[in-house]
Amino acid sequence: MAGGITESGEPYSPFVGLVYMFNLIVGTGALTMPKAFAEAGWAVSIALVSFLGFMSYMTTTFVIEAMAAANAQLRLKKRKQEEVDDGDSTSEYSDDDVASGGRAAPESKPILSVQRSGGHVDNYDIVERVEMGQMASMFFNKVGVNMFYICIIVYLYGDLAIYAAAVPISLMEVAWFWSLLTGEPVSSVSGNHSCSAGSVKYNDTDLCWGSVTRKDAYRVFLSVFALLLGPFTFFNAQKTKYLQILTSLMRWIAFTMMIVLALIRISKGAGEGRPPAASLSGVPNLFGVCVYSFMCQHSLPSLVTPISDKRRVGALVLADYVLILAFYALLSFTAIFCFDSSLLHDMYTLDFTDNCSVLDSPVLRYFLGLFPVFTISTNFPIIAVTLRNNWKTLFHRDGGTYPWVVDRVVFPLITLVPPIVVAFCTHNLESLVGITGSYAGTGIQYVVPACLVCCARRGAVPAASSSSGGRGHGGGVNKHRSPFHHAFWVWFVLVWAASCLMFVTANIILNDVKK
Repeated sequence: MAGGITESGEPYSPFVGLVYMFNLIVGTGALTMPKAFAEAGWAVSIALVSFLGFMSYMTTTFVIEAMAAANAQLRLKKRKQEEVDDGDSTSEYSDDDVASGGRAAPESKPILSVQRSGGHVDNYDIVERVEMGQMASMFFNKVGVNMFYICIIVYLYGDLAIYAAAVPISLMEVAWFWSLLTGEPVSSVSGNHSCSAGSVKYNDTDLCWGSVTRKDAYRVFLSVFALLLGPFTFFNAQKTKYLQILTSLMRWIAFTMMIVLALIRISKGAGEGRPPAASLSGVPNLFGVCVYSFMCQHSLPSLVTPISDKRRVGALVLADYVLILAFYALLSFTAIFCFDSSLLHDMYTLDFTDNCSVLDSPVLRYFLGLFPVFTISTNFPIIAVTLRNNWKTLFHRDGGTYPWVVDRVVFPLITLVPPIVVAFCTHNLESLVGITGSYAGTGIQYVVPACLVCCARRGAVPAASSSSGGRGHGGGVNKHRSPFHHAFWVWFVLVWAASCLMFVTANIILNDVKK
């Protein structure tokens, strides 16, 4: 996420861009949303998730506008540099030198620099990928840049802690399910050695296998997870195209199965869920889960820049958000009416693992139980390397290099150790997602985009120039300008973010006092 300007890579169609954005947003957060819906009530939940989806869409348009403004500034700077270079070239080699057979002008310098690209070029075309860290460096002062990196680092720490907890939880539940099938003594709660016919709530002190409790099993799997995937933090990891295809395919098979199975059970009148319409005590956590579940702003430069035709990118983003909102509502509503709301797991896939009345095939139950293990495990090293690089960027000084020990040992350790420690202390996935979304997520999704677009608008440059020597349009109008271009919307986002942070913090303090 930190970094400068790189080539945009292979272009793809707007439709492919829409699919990529959908896959980017719909991830781990979606699996924690059903329980958050159940705790806040179905009416409050649908209202809040719709509003937060709208807010996320608004700030997404802010980021796209800032990306266009950053491209315009870079293009203007590059053009000025070319004019200086061309001026130096013509002053060094006169026409008399060339006509008299003297020194020839260097062929590497074209006579007209504007001939380097054909056709009309708009300053605000998004053709170079400018990551959020680079935009922060362009538009913010030093304090603002440091605050941005601190915010993204905290968010990535939360991401890693969520991933580090989600995988061992899934493995623990699958091991638990296996112990039920094999007939080993497992729990006084279940009372039998087969898959339960309905939702059952288990305790961490229940035995998983032998004398090992569920909590101990979770920590064993977490240790194995850290030992297997932790070393990738010390190296560079790259996600391959085929790995993306495989994980996306698994994701959609799993989501489709869960929705269809829940709908079948509800249609048969066997649904156990009786969720309330409203429960304000669950709103703060639902807020954090929803913010986390709509997070995409930090990856927009890599996602939007390769789109071949960006003329309708705004409409595509809007369509994506409408589809994602409908998907979240469908997934969560089928969940809270299919299962007993008070017994929903933090990770929705686990509600199918130990419930034979919904899914009677052990193979499919294993698939759903292990689905988060495969998809999350492939993302953990990439997020870890991204966090490590952000740490390096935060402390980097121009012209300076890090000692080998600091670069190859210290930065990977400060990246890996904190989230693993947090995961050892708690495996309450819903709380981890809620806290990450409520605090760091609010900064990345609301505060940073609003500040970026505000600063970008102040530094607007002329809108267009013709590479064939034609005149520009003037006026400095950004063709990728957000529909929410009035200053009111920027202040509205900032006030909303501040209000949410105060509300969530006050609720946490009140809950601690009650306990």
